[in-house]
Parts: sequence; structure tokens; C-alpha cells
Amino acid sequence: MDFFANFPLWAALSAIVFAQVIKIPIRLMATREFKPGLAFSTGGMPSSHSAAVAALTTSVGIVEGANSVVFAIAAVFSVITMFDASGVRRQAGEQAIVINQLVEDFQYFMEGAKDWNRKEIYQKRKELKELLGHQPIEVFFGGLSGVAIAFFLYQFY
Repeated sequence: MDFFANFPLWAALSAIVFAQVIKIPIRLMATREFKPGLAFSTGGMPSSHSAAVAALTTSVGIVEGANSVVFAIAAVFSVITMFDASGVRRQAGEQAIVINQLVEDFQYFMEGAKDWNRKEIYQKRKELKELLGHQPIEVFFGGLSGVAIAFFLYQFY
């Protein structure tokens, strides 16, 4: 299969780009906050991980058939990825929130310490990434958008 004609690859990559870019207007509508950096961040609605693996699995199913070994591999890969996005990674994000609060509280008590006020903010603390994973609804809509993108793009292949 020619690299540029590899439908599953382009469907998955398109789903990632779509899911990352659509986060900006979704955030704008939900919070009135324009954050273009969301296109390059983890977490948020929809899950780009879920969109990518759903588009990959759907397009493999279209090209190879739902009874193929490649489809089975892609489907299992998708389930594991979506489970991880909404489970393990989400819990790591929740823990990061608690740890960041502990650090903030600790800094409050340490404000009077010698030389503390002369340090730059980046020297005082480094926050952990809190938006690591996804809520189940974010995974669902990521997967749904991936399936839709694969079927849409298939019209052009």
C-alpha cells in the first residue's frame, strides 16, 4: 500500500487533528475562554486518543473487513487505549490536582522563610499536569468522532 494512499493512517491522523482543533471552539462555547493552546495539550473534549484509535479501527474494518486479523488487533488496541484514557490517565490527573493543592498549601506556610520572596516563581514550584486523561463522555465523543471521520474520509479514497 502506497504511504499516501494508506486510508487507515490518514483517517487516524485526521481524527487526531480534528479532535485537537475542535477543543478550542468547544472550550470557547462552554467557558467563554479562548485558549488556542488546547490544540497542543492533553485531556479535554473530545479525546483525540479515542478519536484516533476509533478512526483507525473503523478504517481498517472498511478496508480489510471486520473479520480480519488486522481489524481484531486494531479493535483490541482501541479498547485498551480508551480504557487507559478514561481510567489510569484520568486518575493520574486527579492525583495531580491534589498534589498541586498540597504544594500550594505548603508554599503558603513557607512564605515567611528566608529568601523565599526573592526567588522567581519557576524556582518556587513546578505544577504537575492535571489534564492527563478523559472523562468517559470525552472518550465516547472522541470515539464517535473518529468513526464518523473514517466514514467521511472513505468517500474520497
